Amino acid sequence: MSIFLSRLSRWLHSLMPTHAQLEANRFTAPFARRQELFRFTRRSVPRGVAVGLLVGILAMIPGVQIAGAALICVPLRANIPLAAAMTFLSNPATTPLILAASIWIGNRLGYHADLSTFYALCQSGAGMSDWLRWVLSDAGPALLAGLFLIAIPAAVIGYVAAVWFWRFWIGRKHHARRHRWRDALRDAGPDAPA
Repeated sequence: MSIFLSRLSRWLHSLMPTHAQLEANRFTAPFARRQELFRFTRRSVPRGVAVGLLVGILAMIPGVQIAGAALICVPLRANIPLAAAMTFLSNPATTPLILAASIWIGNRLGYHADLSTFYALCQSGAGMSDWLRWVLSDAGPALLAGLFLIAIPAAVIGYVAAVWFWRFWIGRKHHARRHRWRDALRDAGPDAPA
């Protein structure tokens, strides 16, 4: 497990843009000066996960998700790359499930959205105008209430899971470091300085 996690960590680190690349891009240059937004720390990682899940579920529009997550990360000092990655939770495979669940939750709260119309729009491959017409009908409040009630617990669960994972990851690293130090002292023998 630790070999997989260390390889995953190295791979993700290799995908991260360098500071010079961030400063060269006109869109990321203002954020590049604030390096804490790109560092993986015990505070920025859970915040980035929570922001990414919250915006990824609430926004549901690919370009808006990443930009929105990045803008929210700035005042919260959250990790921008991780928040951007977490917005991909809502993708073409999961978006219909999230929308159906949010409509179901919204209907349970007393709003009215026709779920059969939603399924018909999904199956027919409806265009943006058909979807917009449906959302602007009485389905909008049910959809928004459901999305909100899915996004908030998802962000909280993501935050808690990221805190737990961070502690687990750092604990494993400290444990391995202690064992390496102990083994090095043992291998050095009794004549080694303490």
